[in-house]
Amino acid sequence: MRILFLSHYFPPEVNAPATRTYEHCKQWVEMGHEVTVVSCVPHHPMGAAYPGYKNKLVHVEYIDGIKAIKILTYITANEGFAKRTFNYIFYMVMAILMAPFLSKADVVISTSPQFFNGLAGYFVSRIKRCPWLLEIRDLWPESIVAVGAISNRKIIALLEKIERFVYRKADFIVPVTNAFKKHIVARGGHEDTIEVIRNGADLTFFTDRAQDDTYAELIGVKGKFVASYVGTHGMAHGLDIIIEAAELLRQREDIVFLMAGEGAERKRLASEITKRGLENITMLGQLPKEDMPRLWSVSTVSLVLLRKLDLFLTVIPSKIFESMAMKKPIIIGVDGESKEIINDARAGIAIKPESATELAAAIIKLADSPALCQKYGEQGSQYVATHFDRHILAQQYEKKLAALCETSQEQR
Repeated sequence: MRILFLSHYFPPEVNAPATRTYEHCKQWVEMGHEVTVVSCVPHHPMGAAYPGYKNKLVHVEYIDGIKAIKILTYITANEGFAKRTFNYIFYMVMAILMAPFLSKADVVISTSPQFFNGLAGYFVSRIKRCPWLLEIRDLWPESIVAVGAISNRKIIALLEKIERFVYRKADFIVPVTNAFKKHIVARGGHEDTIEVIRNGADLTFFTDRAQDDTYAELIGVKGKFVASYVGTHGMAHGLDIIIEAAELLRQREDIVFLMAGEGAERKRLASEITKRGLENITMLGQLPKEDMPRLWSVSTVSLVLLRKLDLFLTVIPSKIFESMAMKKPIIIGVDGESKEIINDARAGIAIKPESATELAAAIIKLADSPALCQKYGEQGSQYVATHFDRHILAQQYEKKLAALCETSQEQR
């Protein structure tokens, strides 16, 4: 197959959509398919082109056999609703304009969010005269409404109208949770053209490893119980809970918090940490993907956190799977499907979202019981290998793409 994938993000960016797209596409190339990914110039979340990249009309490179095309981008930091929206729309327009100049495709995939990237797939598939698969990794506009990023009713109504349009027009839809599937059907999607393919982890990359003592000493956590939050520091995540828990644990000199990543809330959080004089929190910026196993090696427990909103009952943060693959116990402050996975896997402790007292209590429980930490880590590792191996999920995805292409050819 000749697969054309539209993704707002792609390596060297290291967020969840970039990782999911890369790992699937790499697997498809290994299976003998021709894969082209059209993405922005890498700039997320800092708002500047990554070293080695220039913001020009087209930049073509090959990453593990994947033809990666970076197109002209309206570059902005991951903050400010108006600028980010224009960034999304600009990518959609550029992807559509580039479509006639791209190689022939048998199928077009577009992944949402970002919202307008999903919509771009409709137009590009019409230009390329091939079926369109829409991937839903987050519910838009619901997610941005829930965190208060937008409140204008007319704009929300317009976005919801576009949402229903893409659900009706996609030839096939792949959401990452069962709750997403129910939502899509309720908004006009056809149940028989929807299949859930969850996120997972590349078990050849995220593997259990001994602590990197040199790195632990470098970042000042050697010999400590390290509770790590790794990922976006955004409006959705409610990371003030970490600051409050750190206040409660000031007297526990054996416990430290590690926060790694970027996002719209990072500057405010850093300022609050400094204001309170919390020396038991270490903040790192965004790290390249190749550093993730080293970072996890110095972590004792993984924190998976979101705000207490009904929308997040449907969300499964991808860091769950990477943490389990690295044999890290999880403290999860997310209800819904995410909590069910951790409970089924017996891979950690569930707390109420945004409850600093429960977070502190869970950390103390694990810090005082190394055997329990190890048990949760082992159980999580076994569970993710059985249910969320990215290679197996990519094969499942590939079969669906092949069937979609075959059906399309028969109908011509």
